[in-house]
Amino acid sequence: MTEAMDRERPAPLDHALLEPDMFDPVCPSSAMPFRVGDKWSGMVIRCLEGGPRRFGELRVPLRTITPKVLSETLRAMERDGLLTRTTYDENPPRVEYALTPLGRTLIPLLDAARAWSEAHLPALLAARRAHERLS
Repeated sequence: MTEAMDRERPAPLDHALLEPDMFDPVCPSSAMPFRVGDKWSGMVIRCLEGGPRRFGELRVPLRTITPKVLSETLRAMERDGLLTRTTYDENPPRVEYALTPLGRTLIPLLDAARAWSEAHLPALLAARRAHERLS
C-alpha cells in the first residue's frame, strides 16, 4: 500500500459497534400501523381528514389504487383502530369510513413529513439523478 493511498482512505470510525440484539423482539416498532413510505395509508388519512367518505369518494383522488388494494388498506387501518367502517341499512347499502381519534393523531406526523418533503425534495431528486448517472 502506498503513502498516497493511506492519505485517501478515510480514518476508521471511532464509535461502538452495533449490537446484534439492539432491536428488542417485542419492540413496539414491529407493531407500527404503517411503514414510513407506505404508499396508501397516509393518503387515506388525508382523504378522511375532512370527515367521513364512501369507498367511491376515496377512489377519486386515489385513482391509481386498485379497488382490492384500497379495500385491503381500509381493512388494515380499521384493524389498527385508525378508522371506523360504518354500514347503513339502506337500499342500496351505504358504507362510510371515518378517522378515529387515534387515526387523527397521525395528521401532525403527515404534516411534518409533507413539510420535510417540500423543504428537501429538490436535494432528494438531485441525489437520485446523480445516483442514476453513476449506475
